[in-house]
Amino acid sequence: MLAPNAAPTDIADTGIAADELRQFIERIERLEEEKKAIADDIKDVYAELKARGFDTRATRTIVRMRGQDAQERQEQEAILELYLQALGMA
Repeated sequence: MLAPNAAPTDIADTGIAADELRQFIERIERLEEEKKAIADDIKDVYAELKARGFDTRATRTIVRMRGQDAQERQEQEAILELYLQALGMA
């Protein structure tokens, strides 16, 4: 705990905390670059998929559904079916 009149240590003055902070920031920046590169790759795959005549909206839905566990997916499908029936669309 600090004495009543003592100022907190500025991380810029210590060097150690500033270096650690800089390392975290640089890691985040590298990961953000990788994330952008991956997002660009995914975009390219969807463009190729579309060029081959596949429906990208349907494939995005399938990708999202495959990421869910089976029970969660079944619950969502049951709710969707119930709503469609209620609206006379099923």
